[in-house]
Amino acid sequence: TIMGHVDHGKTTLLDSIRRTKVVETEAGGITQHIGAYTVEANGKPITFIDTPGHAAFATMRERGASVTDIVVLVVAADDGVMPQTKESIRFCKTYDVPIIVAVNKMDKRDVNPDRIKQELMEFALTPEEWGGDTQYVPVSALTGMNIDGLLESILIQAEMMDLRADAKAKMRATTLESRMEVGRGPLVTVLVQEGILKRGDFVVAGESYGRVRALMDHTGAILQEAGPSIPVQLLGLNGPVQPGESMHLVVGEKEARKIIDNRIQRRRENEQIPQKPKM
Repeated sequence: TIMGHVDHGKTTLLDSIRRTKVVETEAGGITQHIGAYTVEANGKPITFIDTPGHAAFATMRERGASVTDIVVLVVAADDGVMPQTKESIRFCKTYDVPIIVAVNKMDKRDVNPDRIKQELMEFALTPEEWGGDTQYVPVSALTGMNIDGLLESILIQAEMMDLRADAKAKMRATTLESRMEVGRGPLVTVLVQEGILKRGDFVVAGESYGRVRALMDHTGAILQEAGPSIPVQLLGLNGPVQPGESMHLVVGEKEARKIIDNRIQRRRENEQIPQKPKM
């Protein structure tokens, strides 16, 4: 996930990565907006979750979990540490997510990346070259400078963390977003976290359920299945799903209805509990 202060270049950086690494592999160069996409670096896939202010993050934070393994903190070399920079660092510290600092706007004149390093040392983000364990990567989202270096840093961080997922475990995914499509019904974007999601599976997410009729990746290509860390859009649920909801496999409609009925009943009971007055 790419985080950082407003106007420090988060969106431009995501666009630059997408432009250099995704579009060249697509027919016609059209990327579907599905809230997440995968790029390939040195033959290894990296999944980026789009829009750092995504509702899924707020929901996942409330549940004490996280949908991200690594955060790229974007700091503008001509600006420095700002309020949202500090907020992003707090989020990472709370949920123990490692940070890679992308020092952006290095194409500008008279920038001083060492000043950024000194400012961030207050937050225990000591650069590797100064004896710490935080990677700092100078980039320019505008010109595309050192995008490959940033992707390489992400791969190094992932290798050090020994990130793994069990493709043989029972399927578990997290909803990133959903919307109603005219003529197709609810279109739900999920990130598979364990196991394999297959076309034809019966799933439950939040208060919705259904059989997966179609799976599509960010290029719009039809998939038969999706494994861990693969973001996909799916069709077949009977209603939209709130971001951050977990998705699980069920045996069939009977089990799905039972689970949904219990969830609806629990929600209604919670809604009826009078809230304590606050001073």
